[in-house]
Amino acid sequence: MWEMGTGYRHQFEPNWKETHPAASTVGRAVTAQFIPSGRIITTRAGGGRGRRPLQRRRPNSWVISQLQLNDVMVVDIFGKIKDGTVIGDNLGTAVATRTHAGAVIDGGIRDYQGIMQLNDVNVYMRGVDPTGISNVTLAGINIPIRIGAATCLPGDVVLGTPLACCSSAAPGQGVAEKSEAIAARDRFGKGRIAQGVYGSGEIDSAWSAEIEADFQNWLKEGK
Repeated sequence: MWEMGTGYRHQFEPNWKETHPAASTVGRAVTAQFIPSGRIITTRAGGGRGRRPLQRRRPNSWVISQLQLNDVMVVDIFGKIKDGTVIGDNLGTAVATRTHAGAVIDGGIRDYQGIMQLNDVNVYMRGVDPTGISNVTLAGINIPIRIGAATCLPGDVVLGTPLACCSSAAPGQGVAEKSEAIAARDRFGKGRIAQGVYGSGEIDSAWSAEIEADFQNWLKEGK
């Protein structure tokens, strides 16, 4: 995510494909990491609460079974698209039903047209392929992962907008308040440029005391 004054870096990753390009996504990160097959990992997720061993279930289904309302499934599958399709329309339906948010998949999906028809969900992925997921091993659930330039930890706030995904360890309320403040300044600045009050150079730099006072009055007037 952008730093937003919090000191968090390495949180932004652009250039995604989406199933619902007009939608934005926000929620808590539930992370998963896949590695190329080679070793069988039999550890259990969720503190061993009666779950079946991983090798008895499809690993992508195991991840989805952990999801709750407002979660965003964030999957590192090392950019694999062919044989790296984490969800199709059946598992996509499960993600939508459980989270009403979506998923960020550094890999592939299949059944793109079916997932496009789902409501209350947006899926960010690297590509689409008809193959099923294979030749990968689930290395961990709710562990720190890295996708491109972004580091994501379990519980991070995930924000997805067209073509970009971000995560932040900052508290969700603080992120929202800071975002609203920045958005208000952007609306004010664009409005004053459109009105010819200020030039773009004046707005797109450190504001003078006059502009700052004008902005504070604009806020008070509820504009």
